[in-house]
Amino acid sequence: MRFFHLSDLHFGKSLHGVNLLESGDQPHWVEGFLTLAARTGPDAVVIAGDVYDRGAPAAGAVELLDRLLTGLSELGIPVLLIPGNHDSPQRLAFGRRLLERQGLHIAPPLTAPGRLTRVTLTDAYGPVDFWLIPYLFPALASAALGRELRDYDEALRAVLAAQELDPARRNVVVAHQNVTAGGAEAERGGSESAVGGVGQVDFTAFDGFDYAALGHIHAGYSVGRSAVRYAGSPLCYHFNETKQAQKGPLLVTLGPKGTTPDIELMPLAPLHPLRCNTGSYEAVRTAEAARTVGGEYVSITLTDRRITPQLAEDLRGLLETRDSLLLELSSSFRSVGSADSPVVSELGQRGLVELFSDFYAQKYESAGPEEAELVLLARAEELAQRAELRLPPEEAQVEALLKDALRRGKL
Repeated sequence: MRFFHLSDLHFGKSLHGVNLLESGDQPHWVEGFLTLAARTGPDAVVIAGDVYDRGAPAAGAVELLDRLLTGLSELGIPVLLIPGNHDSPQRLAFGRRLLERQGLHIAPPLTAPGRLTRVTLTDAYGPVDFWLIPYLFPALASAALGRELRDYDEALRAVLAAQELDPARRNVVVAHQNVTAGGAEAERGGSESAVGGVGQVDFTAFDGFDYAALGHIHAGYSVGRSAVRYAGSPLCYHFNETKQAQKGPLLVTLGPKGTTPDIELMPLAPLHPLRCNTGSYEAVRTAEAARTVGGEYVSITLTDRRITPQLAEDLRGLLETRDSLLLELSSSFRSVGSADSPVVSELGQRGLVELFSDFYAQKYESAGPEEAELVLLARAEELAQRAELRLPPEEAQVEALLKDALRRGKL
C-alpha cells in the first residue's frame, strides 16, 4: 500500500501581505503535486488537516481545493481528508456522503457515540483500515462519549478506545494534534498556533497503529518512533520555517503486518523560495547586489543600524531588480522593546499565544508569561473555534483564569 501523506495546506494564506493564491505560490504547488501524483500512482492521498487557512475560506481557496481534489479524482486516486483547527468541520464535510462515491472521504465533526470515519483499502497483503480523526477538543470528545475528559491526551485515548480496531489488520490513524514524546516538543516555525505545551498528546496514544499520519506542526519529523510522523506544510509559511531544508509530501509504503513502513520525502520546489539574510548593512547590501538568483521572498535583519525609510527603499529596490520581494525588514541594533525595535509587524502571521509571549517578554524583561496566562490565551483561541462548532461554553473556567491573572497584575 503506497499513499501520499500531506498536511497543513493552508489554502488562502497570506505571508506579510502577499496573498499566496494571487501570487501563484499555492496554485503552483497544487499543479506540481498533481504531476507528481500522476507520475507516482499512489493508492491514496491522505490530507491531515488545515486544508484552509481559516474556517470561512475565500472563494479562491475553495476553488484551489476543488482543483486539487478534482485532479486526484481524474487520476482515480482516493483521498482521505480530516479537518484541522483552522478548518470548519461542518463546511468541509458538506456533501461528504455523495463525495464518497467519487473516492473522497472527509471526516465529519465528532458526535455521539464517538465513532470515527473508517476507510478500508486493500492491497496484495490484505485490508488497511484508515481511521480519520477531526481536530479534537477535550470538550468535543466529552460531549461525544458522554463523560468528562480533562485534557487532549485523555480525550484522544478515550476516542481511540471507543473504536473497534482489529489488531490483526494494518491500521493507519490520521490526526491533527500536538503530538509529543514524553512532553518534549520539537523546535517550530512561527506560523503554528499551539505553543507552550498546550494541547499535548503523547505519541504512545498511537501504539496500536502501524502508521500515524499527523498534521498541525509545519515541520516534517517523526515523534517517538518513525511511524508516528508529521508531514509538515507544503510551503514555508514563516521565515522561521526555512530551517527545514526541503518540503514536500511523504510517500508512505506499508508492507505486511508487523513491518516498518517506508517513508520517503518527495521534494517539490516552491515558486518563490523564502530566504533570510542577517548582517551589517554593507555586508547585506553587497551580498544582495552580487546574488543572481531571482524570484525570492526575502527577510533581512540588520545588526549595525536602525531602519530608515531610505534604507528600506534602497534594499527593496535592490531586490526588485531580480524580481524578488523584501517581505520582512528588521534591526537587532537597538535593545528589544525600544522605539527602534523591528519595524515590520508579524500580526496575522503568528498565533495569539506566541504574539502575547513575545510582547510579555519585551514589556516585563522576562523569559515570558507564566503557564496560567498561556492557558488563558489558548482557551480564548479555543472558545472562538468552539463558537463556530456550537459547543457549550466554558466561561467559568476562562473567567477564573482571567481573574487570577488580573489579581496578580499581569494583564
